[in-house]
Amino acid sequence: MTEIRGIYTLWLREIKRYLRDRARIVSSFVQPLLWLVIFGNGLRFSASALALGNLTYQQYIFPGIIGQTLLFTSMFMGISVIWDREFGFMKEIMVAPISRFSIFLGKMLGDSTDAVIQGIIVFVLGVLLGIKLDPLIFLEALPIMILITFGLVGIGLTVASFIESLESFGVIQSFINLPLFFLSGAIIPLRGDIPNWLQIASSINPLTYGVDALRTVVAGNAWPPLHPLYFNLLIVCVFDIAMMTIGTLAFSRRK
Repeated sequence: MTEIRGIYTLWLREIKRYLRDRARIVSSFVQPLLWLVIFGNGLRFSASALALGNLTYQQYIFPGIIGQTLLFTSMFMGISVIWDREFGFMKEIMVAPISRFSIFLGKMLGDSTDAVIQGIIVFVLGVLLGIKLDPLIFLEALPIMILITFGLVGIGLTVASFIESLESFGVIQSFINLPLFFLSGAIIPLRGDIPNWLQIASSINPLTYGVDALRTVVAGNAWPPLHPLYFNLLIVCVFDIAMMTIGTLAFSRRK
């Protein structure tokens, strides 16, 4: 019972911190809006150049922008570990009578919930921009978004547990975020005449499978997936378990 209460308390704390940060909520509308409106419409010619079939380029990148939002938000959430350590709150958490796994799980669930909220905001923007979506697509995409955020938040929390300063975390965050995003097929199809090294790099990128799963659900029959949906979800789940294990070990080393 103590473990559950501890997990719930940490989850609730992260949610309250997010909801009170109005600047972050407002900014969560701006970045995906810029990508979908300026980048999506500005490269409409790419629908034919990239052989996107019946999809417009805006429709193609929409699941990728959801993945980008989940990635950037999830990774950024790791900064809470550094802030908590700076102000002494992390020390209080570590001496609490709950396991390190529960501490990690509580923060991961809270940060994942924040990231999923921002992913939902992108869905709302997609509807407002005229992308054809319906409640069934949203309900199918929601659990995929949740699975994606678990592993990505795990990366952010793990990295933050080894970093001592906010400046260093920002550099490492960008170093991880950009390759994961650009090698995921979020903005460029990973099929056709692409270099072998790019195919190999994308195949070891966990976000590739998450974006492909989202595109399978959102685009439906209009876009043939890289892999079957069950295979994408299996890879994402394996990635989540791996990051939860690594993250718990990283938190366990904290004194």
